[in-house]
Amino acid sequence: MRTGAILIIDDDDDILTAGKLLLKRHYARVDTTNDPAQAPVLLAQQDYDSILLDMNFGPGESSGKQGFEWLARILKIDPDAVIVMLTAHGGVNVAVKAMQIGATDFVMKPWENERLLATLSTATKLKQTRDVARSLQQSNATLTANLTGSTQTMLGSSAALQQVNSLISLAAPTDANVLVLGENGTGKELVARAIHQQSERAGNVFITVDLGSLTESLFESELFGHKKGAFTDAREDRAGRMEAANGGTVFLDEIGNLPLHLQAKLLTVLESRKVTPVGANKSIDVDIRIIAATNRPTIELRDESQFRQDLLFRLNTVEIHLPPLRERPDDIEVIAHHYAQSYSKKYGRPVKDFAAPTLTGLKQYAWPGNIRALKHALERAVILSTGDQFELADFQLDTLQGDANTKDVASDNTVAPPKELNLERLEKHTITQALRLHGYNISHAARDLGLTRAALYRRMEKHGL
Repeated sequence: MRTGAILIIDDDDDILTAGKLLLKRHYARVDTTNDPAQAPVLLAQQDYDSILLDMNFGPGESSGKQGFEWLARILKIDPDAVIVMLTAHGGVNVAVKAMQIGATDFVMKPWENERLLATLSTATKLKQTRDVARSLQQSNATLTANLTGSTQTMLGSSAALQQVNSLISLAAPTDANVLVLGENGTGKELVARAIHQQSERAGNVFITVDLGSLTESLFESELFGHKKGAFTDAREDRAGRMEAANGGTVFLDEIGNLPLHLQAKLLTVLESRKVTPVGANKSIDVDIRIIAATNRPTIELRDESQFRQDLLFRLNTVEIHLPPLRERPDDIEVIAHHYAQSYSKKYGRPVKDFAAPTLTGLKQYAWPGNIRALKHALERAVILSTGDQFELADFQLDTLQGDANTKDVASDNTVAPPKELNLERLEKHTITQALRLHGYNISHAARDLGLTRAALYRRMEKHGL
């Protein structure tokens, strides 16, 4: 089956006729014109696999100047165009000059049919390769954008947040590794994404690795990749996250939960900038920037028995402490308005304002789950509110009984035993108790509850915690 489209541009009608008779047996479409000024019109209507372009137009022309001019104009219209020059005058030197401008090849007139067909075959394959490369480039750009995600600006203008933003703007343009410290729900991943977006790697991929959810058996395979047959389920070669992020940024979340022996393997990669897939004998160079995050307090990270100090020094070239929401109450109003509008749009509800006592109460609350907890509370309020304004009762924060009570909520790790046997309420009570006991450290709470982090998150979502 014939495929492909060819355009012949020559002022000699005999050449056009001979070319079309020859090529129509091999290509699905062959267009001709004796006027090069028609080229832009034809290119707008059809994507040609190859273009045959004469070097000279008009009686007595032999310098090739017109061919050079039209070659440049066509390439300006379509930089990926594959152009084969037709020349009867000036010899090889003129043709070589044309190739320096951007022509793919040349054919001397009068041509030999076999030579012309072979040249066009090679040229059309080149065009197909360029098209595939462009398609892959566009696909990669789309995948990179999806993996990187849109960067949401951290909301607020408090002094504490301004200091964080200042550190981001200073660290981002460098290639220094960054360690982000902060409680769960404070927005550590937002900080990491902001650093990536403001860096020279912004056009490349940003990959998040939740180390808290990786089992020890999958750690090396997920981060470093594996070769086919390296273990039972390794049915094909697979690139690890670090290789996939080559040229970009890797965000290692929950770095504080990584066991010591796995910390040593990560340290080796950071020192050598090479990864060795499981089952491979040869290492692979990787060009990545590391941003790590943990909710563990600094005192635990400085404990050699819990965290390797040589790894810590590799990770915290720049250290950013993200303050909990209770230390930036001035930002709560901005955050509340933003997510109230967002959830109102999501659920098709009218946009409401906040009653003055409601804002006061939200600012006084300790928010042990930080911004994540505030978002959940706002989503519930949007769904449940029936008045013209958001009232404090819409947030179902039964502990919001004034400043003294909210301080108790933040500091008291004990919860009175339930006086009922309803399983749903007992589950919510137990999860709440575990979260408070561990200062909303998801990993530690999940461990005490005998759950995985993912399972705990599902239950928290279920109960609106």
